[in-house]
Amino acid sequence: MTVLIILVIAGALIFDYINGFHDTANAIATVVSTRVLSPTAAILMAATCNIAGALIATHVAKTIASGLVVQSAATDTVVLSAIIGGIAWNLITWVYGIPSSSSHALIGGLVGAAIARGGAEVVTWGGLVEKVLVPLVASPIVGFIIAFLLMTLIARLFAHANPDRAGNTFRRLQLVSSALMALSHGQNDAQKSMGIITLALVSNGVIAKPEVPLWVKLACALTMGLGTAAGGWRIIKTLGHKIIRLEPVHGFAAETAGAAVILTASRFGMPISTTHAITASIFGVGASKRLSAVRWQVAKNVLVAWVLTIPCAGTVGALCYLLLRAFGL
Repeated sequence: MTVLIILVIAGALIFDYINGFHDTANAIATVVSTRVLSPTAAILMAATCNIAGALIATHVAKTIASGLVVQSAATDTVVLSAIIGGIAWNLITWVYGIPSSSSHALIGGLVGAAIARGGAEVVTWGGLVEKVLVPLVASPIVGFIIAFLLMTLIARLFAHANPDRAGNTFRRLQLVSSALMALSHGQNDAQKSMGIITLALVSNGVIAKPEVPLWVKLACALTMGLGTAAGGWRIIKTLGHKIIRLEPVHGFAAETAGAAVILTASRFGMPISTTHAITASIFGVGASKRLSAVRWQVAKNVLVAWVLTIPCAGTVGALCYLLLRAFGL
C-alpha cells in the first residue's frame, strides 16, 4: 500500500472514532436522561451493540464504495479530502452540542472533493438522490410519525394502568429499545467508514470488487466501539434534556421508532442519519403529548444544522482537495 492509502485508512478510522463519540447520544441519551441506566452502563452497552451492529451487514458500505461517485474520480486525495471534511464538520457541531449527521458530513465531503477534482459529472446523481437525499428528507418524517403514533397508542392502552407498574414495565422495555437503537446505529453508521476504505482499496487495485474485507469490518467496528465508549455528553444533553422532558415510556417509544427507521434503511443500503432518525422520533413523542411540550427553538437549531451539513462538509472537502493538490498529493 502507498503512504496515501495508509493515510486514508487512518483518517477513516479517526472519523469512525469521532463518529462513535459524536453519535453516542443517538443510542443512550434517552436511557440516561430517564435514569434507566447510569451513564457508564449505558455507554458500555452502546459500545458493545455498536460493534455487533457493525459486523452484521455491509449494504450501506457498498453504497458508499460504489454508488455515489464514479470509480475513476475516487482517488486517494479525493477520499482523504472527504474524510477531513467530514471530521471538521463533526468536530464543529460536537463543540456546540448540535446533533448533526456524521453520515451526511462524510458524504458531503466526498461529493465536494469529487466535484473539485472532476466537475459535477463525476457524481452519480441518481444514486445520490435515491440513496441519500430522499432518505435525508423521508427518514426524520417517518421517524416522527411512527413515534407520534406509537406514543399515542401507548397512552391509550395504558390510560388506566397503575403508574408505578407501568413505569417499571417501560423501564425494562427501554433497556431493549436502547440496545436495539445502538445495534442499528452500528449497522448504519460504521458502514460509512467501511465504504470509504473499500472505495480507496478498489480505486488502487488492492481489491477487485467493492466487497468489504473482513479486516476492514473488524477495524471499523472496534474503532466505533471505542469512540462510543468515550461518550458525547454535549449532544446527550441536547437530545436527552433540551427537547422534551423524557420518562421511560417516551424513551422506549422514541428509540423503537428510530431503530425501526434505521434498520429498514440499512437493509436497503441507505446511509441515513441516525441522528435525524432519533431526534425526529423524540420530537414525535413530545408532539403526541401536546405541541407546546416540544422546545421548538431547539428543533429550529437542529434543522438548520441538518440543512447545512452536506453543503458545508462538501465545501470543506473541496477546499481540502485543492489544498492537498497544491502540496502535490
